[in-house]
Amino acid sequence: MATDNVVTLVGNITDEPELRFTPGGAAVANFTVAVNRRFRNQDGTWDDKLDGFFRCSCWRDMAENVSESLHKGARVVVTGRLQQRSWDDNDGNKRSTIEVQVDEVGPSLRWATAQITKARRDKGSQGGGQPSGGGDWGGQSGGQGGDSWSQGGGAPVGSPQQSPSGAPQQNQGGTPPQQNTGGDDW
Repeated sequence: MATDNVVTLVGNITDEPELRFTPGGAAVANFTVAVNRRFRNQDGTWDDKLDGFFRCSCWRDMAENVSESLHKGARVVVTGRLQQRSWDDNDGNKRSTIEVQVDEVGPSLRWATAQITKARRDKGSQGGGQPSGGGDWGGQSGGQGGDSWSQGGGAPVGSPQQSPSGAPQQNQGGTPPQQNTGGDDW
């Protein structure tokens, strides 16, 4: 890897991601991840220790995807870079903070399941139109194509689908989950 400034966090989102737009129209989502560490005490019982709250920022299409998909309490895996930001407060004091500039984020599947739906954005949207990884995702347009991604439609991560009785459901529609059959780079 070209840089040593890489961080990976696994934790829970503490509040709903906040989506904003810059004056130039670029989307930015900010959220905080609480990271806990579980360890076994000398007496054999488990204890949780809070390692910290980490402010995270992601941009453009990823920001819009995060605000639509991840919610308060969702367990996530975040990779990114640490970045220090400095400013003068209203009293003229120098302030600074360290944030994670997110490269990748997704739900943790350790204690949950997720249904992945490929996001389709118009070229003229606020987010810029290109997926975060670049490329045209196999040259398909719209959201009604024949690829397996356009057949999802599940609930966002962190908000499970429920049956009329209120019990969570895993697979609506009675069809097995689709798998990638090639054509898309993972």
